[in-house]
Amino acid sequence: MTDYVVEGIEGKRIVNGVTEYLLKWHGYPRSENTWEPVENLSCPDFIAAFEESERNKAQAKKRPSSEYSNTRDEQNKKITFIKDETEEKFGFERGLVASKILGATDSSGKLMFLMSWENSDRYELVPAKLANVKCPHVVIKFYEERLTWESDKKNENNAKRERSAKNDNKVEIDLTVGEDVNF
Repeated sequence: MTDYVVEGIEGKRIVNGVTEYLLKWHGYPRSENTWEPVENLSCPDFIAAFEESERNKAQAKKRPSSEYSNTRDEQNKKITFIKDETEEKFGFERGLVASKILGATDSSGKLMFLMSWENSDRYELVPAKLANVKCPHVVIKFYEERLTWESDKKNENNAKRERSAKNDNKVEIDLTVGEDVNF
């Protein structure tokens, strides 16, 4: 089994009441970051450092600054705040179009798809029920790519065997004496 080493935590979210952290894996590019539920993690130092960093950022945003004294600066501050809120939204909430389902998991107790988006380098776990409604064509394509069908040769061979068995009209019966048979 391959062990993955956490390099850092880059985000936090709550999905269906489950806290998940966006993990940066050591030796992997950021495009390979994954959202993992807290119960699957064994890196309390990283979690504590991330939470402390988030608290510091929140406190820094709350502190009034003397730089914002005139009306123009107040407008810029409001615009920046609105942009920050928009960045917190993901996928369908931002009006993005689903591009491809990269994988699936049920680690949170519900089936979730790892979704990529058109014109975006972000990935997001999306509830399967939401994906089924918002982008059924992408869901169907995901399942079609994973279906395996028996080849026509196998089907022909099975049909030949079935015809041969019918034509032989032979029945094999094991009449072993003295052995207990367990069903």
